[in-house]
Amino acid sequence: MTTTLVTAINLARTFLIGSEEVHAVHDVNVEIVSGKLLAITGRSGSGKTTLLNLLAGLDTPTSGTVLFEGQDLSKLADWELTELRRHRIGFVFQSFGLLPLLSAFENVELPLRIAKWDRDERHRRTELCIDQVGLSARSRHRPYELSGGELQRLAIARALVHQPSLILADEPTGELDLATGQAIYKLLKDISSQENVGVVVATHDVVMAEIADEIKEISDGTFIS
Repeated sequence: MTTTLVTAINLARTFLIGSEEVHAVHDVNVEIVSGKLLAITGRSGSGKTTLLNLLAGLDTPTSGTVLFEGQDLSKLADWELTELRRHRIGFVFQSFGLLPLLSAFENVELPLRIAKWDRDERHRRTELCIDQVGLSARSRHRPYELSGGELQRLAIARALVHQPSLILADEPTGELDLATGQAIYKLLKDISSQENVGVVVATHDVVMAEIADEIKEISDGTFIS
């Protein structure tokens, strides 16, 4: 059963650069639901990352509204936004964002430590997520001992470990070869359906057309048909 996670209504974000207004995002309306993978495609500079930041409450829209599970993000205090992201949203980045001195297991476990999960439950959930991305045999390795594809799988496990309702992935295959990138997209698609998580992937990769449940193309800050 799908539920609406995020609704963006007439979303716009304008930056002032010198005396010039830059409309990074404008007239964006989108609904994100559980159990589905939405791909936002577009060239570099089209507004994909700005839109993800708005959907996550990392940036504030110039106008428009973002509702997250019915809550208007503009009405939340900074600490409430932090708590929402900590518990309800998982992030996957192009550069992986892993801590080099921690093992694969420790990197995935870290969000649960911060959230003060019970030790046994923390370990059980961490092992489950590492197994889900196919890295059980590599859980004691450090990031520099892993391939690019393994690093991104690990980053996905970390994004999933705290049982978020939404995962936002910004160019998750930008550093990977074609075959590895396709495997990562398939993993994200499987996770969206198996865990009933809403997944949004910002990408310039047309391979997503074969995998995503829905594709929206963005150009000059707005969706095009």
